[in-house]
Amino acid sequence: MLTKSLKSTMKLTVLRKYKKGTYTIGLLLVDGNYFCETLEDTDRGLKQTDSLQTIRERKVYGETAIPTGEYTVRMDIVSPKYAAVEWYRNLCKGYMPRLMNVPGYDGVLIHPGTTALDTLGCILVGENKAKGKLLNSRATFSKLYAKLKAAASKGETITIKIV
Repeated sequence: MLTKSLKSTMKLTVLRKYKKGTYTIGLLLVDGNYFCETLEDTDRGLKQTDSLQTIRERKVYGETAIPTGEYTVRMDIVSPKYAAVEWYRNLCKGYMPRLMNVPGYDGVLIHPGTTALDTLGCILVGENKAKGKLLNSRATFSKLYAKLKAAASKGETITIKIV
């Protein structure tokens, strides 16, 4: 008798809503339900299916949102940058949600931050209650991290789709 192992998946979705000259505001859904707002660098229209050459030509380092597409999120990689900061050590020992295989980008994380100056292609989470900014980012990240960690601890796959 053959049995099929069905691993469940937590699905994150970032709906990019407001594409401005220096930042992009979006909505983060967890399994189809609204969770918070996001802030990213400028959306330059990159797609996961674009050639690496196209991505490199259009990307401005530290000022370009990652390509739209779907990525796996891993919770088992320590970020040396964040592991060195006490708040992150206390919360997650430096284990940050990391997007895998983002073409033309390395080390893309989901983390707290206030403005596009706080990201180099990463996805910031919080409440968009001020133009071009996120507020209550650490509290929002703490709640999201708990959800992601619980899913990973149960063996769930975590994906994120950027649209």
